[in-house]
Amino acid sequence: MDNFIAANEAAIRLGVFFGVFVLMAAWELLAPRRPLTQPKSARWLNNIALVVLNTVVLRIVFPTAAVGVAAYATEHQWGLFNLIDTPAWIAVTCSVVLLDGVIYMQHIMFHAVPAFWRLHRVHHADMDFDVTTGSRFHTIEILLSMLIKFAVIILLGPPLVAVVIFEVLLNAIAMFNHSNVRLPLPLDRLMRLLVVTPDMHRVHHSHLAHETNSNFGFNLSFWDHLFGTYRAQPDDGHDNMIIGIDTFRDSAQCIRLHRLLLMPFAGKVTEYAINSRKWTTHDQF
Repeated sequence: MDNFIAANEAAIRLGVFFGVFVLMAAWELLAPRRPLTQPKSARWLNNIALVVLNTVVLRIVFPTAAVGVAAYATEHQWGLFNLIDTPAWIAVTCSVVLLDGVIYMQHIMFHAVPAFWRLHRVHHADMDFDVTTGSRFHTIEILLSMLIKFAVIILLGPPLVAVVIFEVLLNAIAMFNHSNVRLPLPLDRLMRLLVVTPDMHRVHHSHLAHETNSNFGFNLSFWDHLFGTYRAQPDDGHDNMIIGIDTFRDSAQCIRLHRLLLMPFAGKVTEYAINSRKWTTHDQF
C-alpha cells in the first residue's frame, strides 16, 4: 500500500484538487454568499497562475515532497510513531490531527512575525474571497511551509498514508472554506464544531485587524476554540464586511501576478499583531 501511495501521491492530490475545485466553483455560481467586487476573470487568471508557478517550483526544489520525507523517516525509523508500538489507526489519526495543529501554529507565526507577514499578506490582499483564494500564497511562503512540514514529519514519524490524507484534506478543505458559497445557518453551526466553514474563515479575511487575527484554523476548528482565537461572526456582518487588508487596496496591485510576487518587498509591515484573547459566550452562536 505504501509503495502504491508513494508512486501515485501526485496523481491522487491532483485528482482531488481538480475535483474539489470544480465542485466549489460550480457551487459558487449556483449559490454565492456575496457579490464579488473585482473582475473575476483577471483574479482567477492571476491566482491560478500563482498556483501553477508554486506547484512547479515546489516540485523542482522538493521533488519527493512531504510523502518522500515520510517514507525516508519510516525507512530510517525516525520520529515518535516509528519508535513506539502504536496501532495503525491511532498513529494515522494522531498524525493527521497533530499536523493540522502545526499548520494552525504556523499560521499564527505568519501573522505574528513581521518578515513572515510580508509573505502571508499576499494571501490576505485578495479583495474577494472565493475558491481561488484558498491556494493563493507567495512562492516563498509555500517553500517555508514545506520545510516546516519536513521537520515535523521527521520528529513525528507519521505513517505514509497519514501524510497523504493530511495533504489531501488540507488542500480540499482550504478550497471549501475559502469558497464564496452559502450554507444554511443550522448546517454551518453543526459543521464548524469539527471543520472550518466558509463563514468562519471569511472572518479571518476581514480588513479589520482584530478579525484578521482570529480564526486561524485551516482544517479542524477546535484549535481556535482551544487557544482563544475564535470569532463567530464579523462585526459588519458577512454581507457588508470588507475583504482584504488596508495596506493594499489597489486592484492592479492586488491582482496581477508580478505584483503579487513583489508584494512582500513593498510597503511597510503593518497589521500583524496577534489578537489572542479568551473565547467568551458573546462570540458563540
